[in-house]
Amino acid sequence: MGKNSSIEWTHHTFNPWWGCEKVSQACKFCYAEAWAKRVGEDIWGRRAPRRFFSEKHWQEPLKWNASAAKDKERRRVFCASMADVFEKRADLDAWRTKLWPVIEETPWLDWLLLTKRPENIGGMVPWKMNWPSNIWLGTTVENQRYADERIPHLVSHAAACRFLSCEPLLGALDLAKWFPIGRIRSRKLADVYPFAARKDNFVDWIIAGGESGSSARPMHPDWARNLRDQCAKSGVAFHFKQWGHWSPIEHGNEATRRQLILESATGKPVVMEPLGKKAAGRLLDGRTWDQFPIRAAA
Repeated sequence: MGKNSSIEWTHHTFNPWWGCEKVSQACKFCYAEAWAKRVGEDIWGRRAPRRFFSEKHWQEPLKWNASAAKDKERRRVFCASMADVFEKRADLDAWRTKLWPVIEETPWLDWLLLTKRPENIGGMVPWKMNWPSNIWLGTTVENQRYADERIPHLVSHAAACRFLSCEPLLGALDLAKWFPIGRIRSRKLADVYPFAARKDNFVDWIIAGGESGSSARPMHPDWARNLRDQCAKSGVAFHFKQWGHWSPIEHGNEATRRQLILESATGKPVVMEPLGKKAAGRLLDGRTWDQFPIRAAA
C-alpha cells in the first residue's frame, strides 16, 4: 500500500491482500512476485497462501478520501498493485466483500480496478448496471490475443470509466472496434456516458509501456506509436508510462552495450539498447504522454 505512489498514473495504491497466480504472458516476469520474494513472502501460485492486513491498513483510504475532500481534488487509487481483485479463490471472498463498501464510502477517490481476469467481474461485484461513479475498471492486454479475449468481458460492465493497461506491451494492437471514433474528442466523459446508464462497448483510456527488469522483453517502438495514433484518431486518452528496460536509440555503442536490431514499418532498422527503466525514460517521439480521461468532479 502506498500514499503518493511512484506509479505515474495514480496517486495512491491500496492492496486488499498480497499474492496472485500467473495467468498469461504478461505475468512471466511479474514485478509484484519479485518484490514479494524480496521481502520474504512466498505468496505466489495456486497453492500458496495470500497475505492479509490489519484494520489499520483498511482505514488508510478513508484518510485519503478526507484529504481529497478537504482539498476538493479527486485522487486516483490503484487497487491492487500486488494482487488481482478478481482472482477466483474462496479465501478472498470475505476480503472482496470488505472492499466494496470502502469504495462506496470514498467518493473523492477514483478506484482503478485492474485485472487480468475480467471474466470473473460479474460474479464478484455487487453492482450490475448501477456502478459507483468512482470506479475505473480496467484489464491488461499485452497482445492482440488477450485484447480479443478480455476486452469483451470488460466492456460488458457499465463502469464510469474503462481502461486498458497495455503493459508490458508484447505485440501490435488493433483496438478500433473498442474506440468511439470522433465521438469524445473534446467532451467530458461524464457528459457522454452518464455514470449509471452506460450502454456502449467503448474504452476511454489506454496506458502503454514496456517491460522493466534485466530479463525484460523489448517493446517495439512501432507498437507504442500505433497505439498513440489510434487514440489520437478516436479521442481516447493515451498515457505512455515507460520504455522499460529496452529503449530505442539513434546510434548505439556496440563496445559497451548489448543491442537488438528490430525491423520497422518504414524499413529502417530500429536499434534497441538495455538502458534500464530510469535511463530509458518515458519520452515517445520527444514528449511525454500523460493524458487522462476527463472526469467530472463529484
